[in-house]
Amino acid sequence: MKILVSNDDGIFAPGVEALVNVLGHLGEVCVVCPDREQSAVSHSITLSYPIKATPLNIFPNNVSAWAVNGTPADCVKMGIEVLMKEKPDLVFSGINLGPNIGRDVFYSGTIASAVEAVLCDIPAVSLSLAAFDGRSVNYQNVQQLVYEICEIIARSTIPKGVFLNVNFPYTTRECCRGVKVAPLDLSVSRYQYVGMNDPYGNVYYWLKDDYQQLDELTKGSDFIHLKDGYVTITPVQWKQNGKRNLNQIEQWFREFNSSREAFIHENR
Repeated sequence: MKILVSNDDGIFAPGVEALVNVLGHLGEVCVVCPDREQSAVSHSITLSYPIKATPLNIFPNNVSAWAVNGTPADCVKMGIEVLMKEKPDLVFSGINLGPNIGRDVFYSGTIASAVEAVLCDIPAVSLSLAAFDGRSVNYQNVQQLVYEICEIIARSTIPKGVFLNVNFPYTTRECCRGVKVAPLDLSVSRYQYVGMNDPYGNVYYWLKDDYQQLDELTKGSDFIHLKDGYVTITPVQWKQNGKRNLNQIEQWFREFNSSREAFIHENR
């Protein structure tokens, strides 16, 4: 099995090293990551300057790796189209420092890596860890748990057009309560703007992450299961068009189109 690994925390992030160590037991791993942190850049791609992929030898067992001066989506696209000799069978993005749940799917570069793979018809998985202080996180504590979840996913078939958004509690395998397949709770506004004054009396704003202060969460959602010590897995179908919606919106403009067709016919 050929596996492409990417992330948004940058190629030197401990989370990607931990993921490479895990996936090395499941197949042939190739790493293509941003050369610096690219958190919350969503699915942006680079158009305004050329992209360079720099080969690095920083992972054990001679794992092929490149650092790209672009976004997470750039990395996956370049890995699939340029850097890998054959298309990967699976793309894993992570392990992200901090969970990606609810509305995070629209902001996260980790998620964007998985989505880019799905756009290329390749099954994908995003992996995130519910921990925030990178200085105190020991990825060895979660590697066995990550391995077992990834091994189950790797020998299964992810439905076409779907990626799996996986979030791990920061706990060992022994203390993990299990796996919950849960919907995204899009009702939660996790990030809030906080106003501050600079020394000159001007007001500026900073986004504050209220994840650890959230309460009254929806029963059965990804937020509450993760807080309760479960691994959460959400299958996300990245299907942008729905036939019913297309037909509905088309009805709005039926009269307009009829008038245009009549005008063109009369003026031929």
